Amino acid sequence: MAVRLPRPRRFDAGVALAGLLGGLLLWGIGLGTRPADEPIVLFDGRWPLLAPLALMAGCELLRSAAPRTALLTAVAALALDTVTQGSLVTVLMFTDVMYAAVLYGTAATARRIPWITALLSVAATVVPFAVWRVPEALLIGVAVGIVAFAPAATGLIVRSHREAAESARLRAEQTALLAEMDRVQAVTAERARMARELHDMVANHLSAIAIHSTAALSLDDPATTRRALGVIRQNSVEGLAEMRRLIGILRDAGGAAEPAASPTLDGLGALVDGARANGLDVTFEARHGAVPAPVELAAYRIVQESLTNALKHAVPGPVRVTLTSGGGLLNVTVTSPYGDRGTPLVPGSGAGLVGMRERVALLGGTFEAGPEASADGMIWAVRAALPLTEGDLS
Repeated sequence: MAVRLPRPRRFDAGVALAGLLGGLLLWGIGLGTRPADEPIVLFDGRWPLLAPLALMAGCELLRSAAPRTALLTAVAALALDTVTQGSLVTVLMFTDVMYAAVLYGTAATARRIPWITALLSVAATVVPFAVWRVPEALLIGVAVGIVAFAPAATGLIVRSHREAAESARLRAEQTALLAEMDRVQAVTAERARMARELHDMVANHLSAIAIHSTAALSLDDPATTRRALGVIRQNSVEGLAEMRRLIGILRDAGGAAEPAASPTLDGLGALVDGARANGLDVTFEARHGAVPAPVELAAYRIVQESLTNALKHAVPGPVRVTLTSGGGLLNVTVTSPYGDRGTPLVPGSGAGLVGMRERVALLGGTFEAGPEASADGMIWAVRAALPLTEGDLS
């Protein structure tokens, strides 16, 4: 079965053609490297020079496609050229094949060839001098070093620089990829934060508007309708104000508006009063000390969303809001009656519970929400434990 050699590259074909034409030019003018009467010359004359020249040009065709095969063949071609009068172009092409074998060969080949050629150069220097005891014998080692070791060492240096450049390029691509992933995560987290803020700020007012507009449409009582329209107008104005505040935060490039727009626990009284105005029977109790700003915002939004859910879904009955601190935690509890309301409900997507759970998770706290049995019957309880120490805020 015939062995198929790889297709030579265009640059290698150009190098081979240039070497062959240069060798033929020197052959045509009869220029060799050794006289015919030297003992090493076994085949004198002009015609024996063509065989190693053509073979070496063929090796140049495979210099990058099959560097190991090219080098082994080139060694044989150089040995054949040595027993003729020799061609300078054949020797020059051998140095290029040696260089290419280190540059394009495998990593193991690139490590071994410089060591082998270095040992051959040393041996070619020491052995002839030890045998003949003449200074001219040292030139053999110099010639071997120039023809074999120098191109191999050059190829190793160039290969090392290329590998270093490739490693730097890969690191740069990895860094860019990680930076893009961080950017996407930051944008996603910011969008989630904005969605929570928008939901918590506006949902309460829109829920009150929906409930009271339903009441105004279903009851044929002018006084009730007037009160419902008043509540609707109040919640519309407050909702628009909250929306303007949020838009102002988003437009503020420096983020200076964020502290002024962030609610605190001091505003829970007004929040509870608003819930009472919307028809909820709310009892509020707060016993806590100093609270970090992130915890204040999370606790406020949890109470706000819990009251909104009670307004939309709870049956008539008392709603209790309790804030207590102890054991390094701020405990927020909101309970409301749970059961069949018997009246049309305001549609809800469950985004409020998701937002509350996310807020608590960002602070490293715990969150529970669901129906519970109590002395007064079934209730819906929202319980959150938020760490107060800075070390726990992650």
